[in-house]
Amino acid sequence: MIKSTPMTHADQIASQLNVKPSQVTAVINLLDEGNTVPFIARYRKEMTGSLDDEQIRIIADELVRLRGLDERRTAILASIKEQGKLTDELRESITAAITMTALEDLYAPYKKKRRTRAMVAREKGLEPLADLILKQDFGSPEELAAKFLNDQVTNIEEALQGARDIVAEMISDNANVRAVTREKALKFGKVRVEKIANAADEKAVYESYYEFEGNVNRLQPHQILAITRGEKEGVLRVHVDVPERDWLDAIQAEFEQDIISPFADQLALAIQDSAERLLLPAIERDVRREKGEGADNHAIQVFATNLRALLGQAPLAGHTVLGLDPGFRTGCKVAVVDATGKLLDTGVIYPHEPKNDWKGSINTLQDMINRHHVTLITIGNGTASRETEKLAAEVVGAKGPSPLPTKYLIVSEAGASVYSASALARAEFPDLDVTIRGAVSIARRAQDPLAELVKIDPKSIGVGMYQHDVDQTALTHALDGVVESVVNSVGVDVNTASSALLTHVAGIGPKLATNIVTHRDTNGPFKSRAALKKVTGLGPKAFEQAAGFMRIRDGKNPLDASAIHPESYPIAEAVLERAALTVDSSIPDRVSALNSLTASAPLETLAAELECGVPTLKDILEQLVRPGRDPRADTPAPILRSDVLKAEDLVTGMQLKGTVRNVVDFGAFVDIGLKGDGLLHKSQIPHGTVLKVGDIIDVEIQKIEAERGRIGLGWVK
Repeated sequence: MIKSTPMTHADQIASQLNVKPSQVTAVINLLDEGNTVPFIARYRKEMTGSLDDEQIRIIADELVRLRGLDERRTAILASIKEQGKLTDELRESITAAITMTALEDLYAPYKKKRRTRAMVAREKGLEPLADLILKQDFGSPEELAAKFLNDQVTNIEEALQGARDIVAEMISDNANVRAVTREKALKFGKVRVEKIANAADEKAVYESYYEFEGNVNRLQPHQILAITRGEKEGVLRVHVDVPERDWLDAIQAEFEQDIISPFADQLALAIQDSAERLLLPAIERDVRREKGEGADNHAIQVFATNLRALLGQAPLAGHTVLGLDPGFRTGCKVAVVDATGKLLDTGVIYPHEPKNDWKGSINTLQDMINRHHVTLITIGNGTASRETEKLAAEVVGAKGPSPLPTKYLIVSEAGASVYSASALARAEFPDLDVTIRGAVSIARRAQDPLAELVKIDPKSIGVGMYQHDVDQTALTHALDGVVESVVNSVGVDVNTASSALLTHVAGIGPKLATNIVTHRDTNGPFKSRAALKKVTGLGPKAFEQAAGFMRIRDGKNPLDASAIHPESYPIAEAVLERAALTVDSSIPDRVSALNSLTASAPLETLAAELECGVPTLKDILEQLVRPGRDPRADTPAPILRSDVLKAEDLVTGMQLKGTVRNVVDFGAFVDIGLKGDGLLHKSQIPHGTVLKVGDIIDVEIQKIEAERGRIGLGWVK
């Protein structure tokens, strides 16, 4: 028989992603050489066949998983070999296992366990009697059991019980039995949920699951996460039921009964005991773990998708912004920042209870707006947000000789308090009260959401679903990947970026980011990318990974403001020379000349002459006509408001523009200018339409539940 060659890691991942193994091999080699995902995706396209950032991250994660599997496989083989029980057949099965579950199933009979009933029975010398049960011997069970009586085994029933304990454990530990039963449970099992008697659930959060039953394979991720949370909070009790035919068929396929054997009843008793005491509880744990991991991964993906869209929202450049962090008793904190985010002014106003200084608050805000020429007010969406919105609307709508050209915007204040108390905020504003720092963050969020939100732990930004219930390590890994991806896609102005933003540049990290800022503060702005090499600790590898993502505006070389990597400057300069241009040529001149150049010969020909790849040449040409282009420019700008929409103004059928705030399994929450977001249920979203956080859409009021503060929205075609 010809043995098949085991699939390599590259083969397995390529099959999963539907790409060529050579592409995956190239990525693996680049990763092993210490290259970062953004660098590989942007500057090594010829090697990877232009795999994108997301595909490369999947390869990197899968590689870690598969190598972890290999490490576990090696440890298992060594353990079984040490026990003297490693057969060629077992080695082959372990080598062929492609999941951690399959590996652990094979290892189960050899794994060191806490003291079990089967261990005790073996110590009493009852394993030969267990073998007779398994062989379905034709002797008398009682007579044969009598031969095993001794000081430790005092009667026949005790001997048979011990032998059955050994058989029960062997059945439960059998890899095929486990695999088949688990597969059946995942397909045909049912989840039963019930409320624990007298458990407190004051707001009836889990009422939908007080008497719940559903097929395992039809449970939705949000249901699994809700049930699991209810169980952790002591409100719900959860069971997984596996039909008897499924587990019994799986066992009998491996441990066949001979109905005419006197030992048939002993095997039947062992099978029943194994199922109830060992196998089914283990399968229930496996099913819950697998479904839980699937729900976790889904929830993490939802969070990551929403975070990517939030960080990718268009910045509102050029505005002097007054940020309002709303509050009742402690007042509304105020901070004014200029168009670059520099703090100009701070204050506290008390328009709401208990002081109710509405007029004084308006006067204070109008004074700040006039003195600093404020063009935008941003209001945090937390406590007292909508009450404060009325104040802002009155201020911007004030009539006078020269009406103020000011608008307002509600922004998410998620994580603002986390940032305010952070070491980063203390370093940035050491003399500022912690509450005022929150208002500064709220002001800056409209100017550049990315630059401000990277200062906050992504888990605190609140655009997910059950984010506190999922695997926190996996969530952090995924969200950090999103932040890194967006930061490097946008690029960073190295002379203005905070250390928090620089930290996420490929190849940099926290220590180098601090060193860059320290060098900049000591020596003044960087005049070129090459000057970055003078930063302490920024060696050749870090420079290679980071340089293309760091921009130098108005530096010595205009190419330093683009996404063209310094290693490709000779190619870019050669392209410009062929088009009779220089690095100082104007953009209109470049567009005209480069269009003529590319029209005169195919890109493949030009790339061959320049000794570079076509993907790299395309990127260079794009950057020469649109240097340092911000991809966020393609996203819709936020809706700026100048008046307040009141709940009592709403009527069914009214059409409004809204901003998507969060996208979840069952639909999207949309800000239409009210205290609470409206829900656009997934049934209302046209098939094939994918909504993202920040999207501006037209919606219609379909249902108003004033007493519950809920508004149902419909899609406007």
